[in-house]
Amino acid sequence: MRLIELLAPARDKETAFAAIDHGADAVYIGAGRYGARAAACNSTQDISEVVQYAHQFGVKVYVTLNTLLHDDELDDCAGLAHEMFAIGVDAIISQDHRMVEAYRSRYPRQCGVFHASTQMDNRDAAIVRERQAQGYSQVVLARELTVGEITQVHRQVPLMPLEVFVHGAVCVCYNGRCHASEVCYGRSADRGECAQFCRMRYTLETAGGKRVDDGYLLSMRDMNRTGELEELLDAGVTSLKIEGRLKDVAYVKNVTAWYRRQLDGIFRRRTEYRRSSWGRETFFFTPDVDRTFNRGYTDYFMHGRTSDLCNQVTPKSMGARVGFVKEIRRNHIVVAGTAPFSNGDGLCFIHDGRLIGFRINRADNNHLYPYRMPPELRDGTVLYRNQDMAMEKILAGKTAERKIQVKFVLEASDGDAPEGFRLTAVTEWDRFGMDFEYQHWPAQKPQAQGIREVLCKTGDTIYQVTDVTATDSYFIPRSVMAEWRRKVLDTVRLPAGMTGTVQPVSRGAAGQDTAHGLACEMEHGKPLMTCRYCIRFHTGICPRENPDAVRGPLYLRGADGRRFLLRFDCGKCEMRVMGPVSDKVGRNEPEARRHGII
Repeated sequence: MRLIELLAPARDKETAFAAIDHGADAVYIGAGRYGARAAACNSTQDISEVVQYAHQFGVKVYVTLNTLLHDDELDDCAGLAHEMFAIGVDAIISQDHRMVEAYRSRYPRQCGVFHASTQMDNRDAAIVRERQAQGYSQVVLARELTVGEITQVHRQVPLMPLEVFVHGAVCVCYNGRCHASEVCYGRSADRGECAQFCRMRYTLETAGGKRVDDGYLLSMRDMNRTGELEELLDAGVTSLKIEGRLKDVAYVKNVTAWYRRQLDGIFRRRTEYRRSSWGRETFFFTPDVDRTFNRGYTDYFMHGRTSDLCNQVTPKSMGARVGFVKEIRRNHIVVAGTAPFSNGDGLCFIHDGRLIGFRINRADNNHLYPYRMPPELRDGTVLYRNQDMAMEKILAGKTAERKIQVKFVLEASDGDAPEGFRLTAVTEWDRFGMDFEYQHWPAQKPQAQGIREVLCKTGDTIYQVTDVTATDSYFIPRSVMAEWRRKVLDTVRLPAGMTGTVQPVSRGAAGQDTAHGLACEMEHGKPLMTCRYCIRFHTGICPRENPDAVRGPLYLRGADGRRFLLRFDCGKCEMRVMGPVSDKVGRNEPEARRHGII
């Protein structure tokens, strides 16, 4: 049997609790500094509270210390890692291997579990094998790997637990291979300050300035691998990760619950797999990832290159398609479709390559009265909903409850033993019983219902009693029975290895340290971004697919006028975005070569 974890994001303590309640087997959260999301920082006290709550269910807590570090920050970051382990954190997700070595040097007698961040560009078996030699306990693979490539990594490095993303925002380039934000805006993505270079609008043009296409040409759709979960498990993946450490609590509730249900459905059929934490969730809503923030969905290279990777219309949420305009009347529109609408819903549509949004002031079934009628709206226009007021209202309330299921067995002592009873709590993983001396008073009337009522009263604890088997022959006061219940539940313990205790890691040879320091010291002529995504394929001008495609150098021009040369390695099927150049350099290829740009 293989343990599978659903790993959910946590922006803060509240979000972490919500992720756990909605079915996460592990959560990842940023500490006070050195995280790849500078806006998602948390105090040691808050993380400690998350750890205490999580470990009741065997849920693990990972802290992200996954930025590249200046030399004078290594010891401080190692000290912060030590502080995290001291409060019970299960692992540190790291990008800079020098910090891991600094920690091991400073605390040689301390156990420390480290996961290799996807920012370390973990995209083949050789790199994963090196991470294993460096002592990492889990590797977060590059998002761009196909299911076949993941299978090969697992076959070649079978003892390394593999983590993959299954949902959320996608960077256009290999993680850890993007320096655009830092070079262009002085904000390093490797330092948690990404300026979202890939979410900006560009014009694709030739060296002579002829327009080929325009739009948000580097803005990827969001990942949704709902349909590929079982394939990923069979490929050897043990951790399925939801992106979103900057997402709000409503997003985390909905998406975590969605994947919990998908995985539980698989586990019911495939008993060789089991979730890695304990407890069962009761949901008070129907999870639906189409009704939460998304830029449109893609499985992102799961089965190779596809044409649906980029949403060049908008970098913002489009939401789900909800119908089309059947008729435009004087002050409202009539929508054809089955989706229900609510007052305040946000709708949007595409017009001339642009996304236009509007607010519904009043909804009367499929008759919608906009706050302001968009002049671009036409009959037949397809509508999307990017703000769902009904769903937001649901998610603002209590939407889930997580409990550890228990069955109680009450038996009377017999034989030569002193008179008494044995009460046993049967959990999913073990039995926990205690003997209590108490006289066998014959019952004058049936006791089963009363016993059941007392043993099922677990109040605000994490336990839910699903069944009671009890002798009906003796009278036991309700107060006595309640005291027995409390004492037995206090003895319940999670299995070894499921309590969040940090375990030592077996390390092989040290391996070569591939940490490359800060990206700000870029070598002359090196790419700003290295991508598996190819803009020529997306726009239909790939020479392999279209012999009549545009030839010669291509450039991206940003809204500020800067041009970025695109280089294509068709052997590897990769695209590189080179450093910004002036028009003079961009239009003169020999000069560009002299500058080391191409």
